[in-house]
Amino acid sequence: MHQRTVAVGNRSGLHARPASVFVQAATRQPVKVTIGRDGQSAVDARSLLSVLALAEAAVEELAALLARDLDATP
Repeated sequence: MHQRTVAVGNRSGLHARPASVFVQAATRQPVKVTIGRDGQSAVDARSLLSVLALAEAAVEELAALLARDLDATP
């Protein structure tokens, strides 16, 4: 299976409009396309809800990181 790692180039991240464009492009492909984040299971790239859930999970993870005292010893 071919796999590639990319960074989201949109400054606002993978919110509704860019996610919709991505999902539409994935839907046009003749093969199954999945998308995922490090440490998480890949989801069907043809599902807007699944793709948006990945973006939401990323925001939550980063928000939790910022809520912590990053100067404290782990």
